[in-house]
Amino acid sequence: MTIMGCCVLSRDTSDRFSDRCFNIFPCLSDPVRRSTLCMKLALVMLHVIFVGFLFILDEDLIEKSKQQPWYTSMYMLLVVVTLVQYFFTSGSSPGYVLDAMREYAKTEASLRASEISKQPASSKNGSVVVTIDNNQFGENLLGNNPMNWTKMVMEMYPPGTSVRTYTCSYCSVVQPPRAKHCHDCDRCVLQFDHHCVWLGTCIGQGNHCRFWWYILEETALSIWTGVLYIKYLQTHIEKAWLVDVIMIILLSILSIALIFLLLLLLFHSYLVVTNQTTYELVRRRRIPYMRALPERVYPFSKGACRNLYNFCCARTSLYAMEQLPNALELEQKSVPYTCFDVMKCRCC
Repeated sequence: MTIMGCCVLSRDTSDRFSDRCFNIFPCLSDPVRRSTLCMKLALVMLHVIFVGFLFILDEDLIEKSKQQPWYTSMYMLLVVVTLVQYFFTSGSSPGYVLDAMREYAKTEASLRASEISKQPASSKNGSVVVTIDNNQFGENLLGNNPMNWTKMVMEMYPPGTSVRTYTCSYCSVVQPPRAKHCHDCDRCVLQFDHHCVWLGTCIGQGNHCRFWWYILEETALSIWTGVLYIKYLQTHIEKAWLVDVIMIILLSILSIALIFLLLLLLFHSYLVVTNQTTYELVRRRRIPYMRALPERVYPFSKGACRNLYNFCCARTSLYAMEQLPNALELEQKSVPYTCFDVMKCRCC
């Protein structure tokens, strides 16, 4: 009885402690957000451990920092930039379909309001002035009427396409081409690529470019850190045995992570050049409008140069959507590339 009473008491104490933590930090009450927060803390701690061991154990690096402070400053700047890019990417929106619908509704409402405001107001007395509140007008016009969105989206598909085919069974919204419902975020994402566990968010149209830059910075940081570890082991391999074992273990983990990062960087660079997403490449046969296409035909590609430009520089809107190509455009895209086509950046 005494042991059971102690167990019940300890359980009640832990429950009260967890309730207090959840009251102070509401985000911890959600298991998904709690796991995401733990992932972020783990990634920051990994960076601190790998970089910290260098500056604690490597006396030559500390001496070099005194003689060439720019070298250490550049390295620490890369560490800070990589972590900032990580949090910036994890906190950015991938571009949700519901947000795109609201933005489209506001745009339509502002256009209608500007058209109506240009019309002269008239009345029997000739002295009535009509004013329109854009926000209220937009809510009344499109807030509860998604038909304009449905019409606009269906124009991106071939004629005769059924609305039911591209209506999400979870969100009940009509999905534009390249959109997909994410079960982790419980939302439809424009140009869905994948759901990144490390970032705790989806990778889509709105943050794919930021994700690519984060992978590039993390890869560069891993290479630089690995070089510093190798230099240390070459100099101190015959001294402290226990320290060498720790450094070798850390270097082995870093090498595995570097291989993964390099493969991921190359893979997403290929996706950028061909204007594809991970979902479109892996689940090609499950997407209705891509089932009948040959494997080497990329329906949304506009050529390597144009794809790179659109990916890096030409993103004027978070909710830009691409129309499906017609039969003539698909026939042009099915023509194999030649070396001359690559040199002149063929636009299909």
